[in-house]
Amino acid sequence: MERKTNPWIRPAAPGDIDQIMEIEQASFSDPWQRRSLVSLIGNSRVFFAVAEGEAARILGYVTAWFVLNEGEIGNLAVDPQWRSLGIGSALLDEVVSHSVEHGIETLYLEVRDSNTPARRLYASRGFVEIGRRKRYYRQPVEDAIVLQCRTVTRR
Repeated sequence: MERKTNPWIRPAAPGDIDQIMEIEQASFSDPWQRRSLVSLIGNSRVFFAVAEGEAARILGYVTAWFVLNEGEIGNLAVDPQWRSLGIGSALLDEVVSHSVEHGIETLYLEVRDSNTPARRLYASRGFVEIGRRKRYYRQPVEDAIVLQCRTVTRR
């Protein structure tokens, strides 16, 4: 079993998918399909973790995948009722720690241009803007800001 920075963050399990889908649908205007999330569970190239509260309630989740020495955070979402309590920060810290421990040198992600709270969180963890994808998001149409974090500087 690998070391966990936060004991209430654990690998996602098939039984979590219903709650994850609720968070996904509440958080994103163009949510992932259930089958896409299910396919990530147990994949050795994927980091898929949940923040679990009392009574096995899923408070948030993060997905990331890795190829060679690079990774990409696919989704990080927190149940709207539990936002602004540090859960997103804990999930992000966990994926960054996992990346460092597994030799991942660089992490990437896209974030909506208008998502100021997420952009502030990512900046606080060393993510910097390296590009923009025009009209990347569909509902509503909006640019994506491409962010990068060099994890090798954290060793």
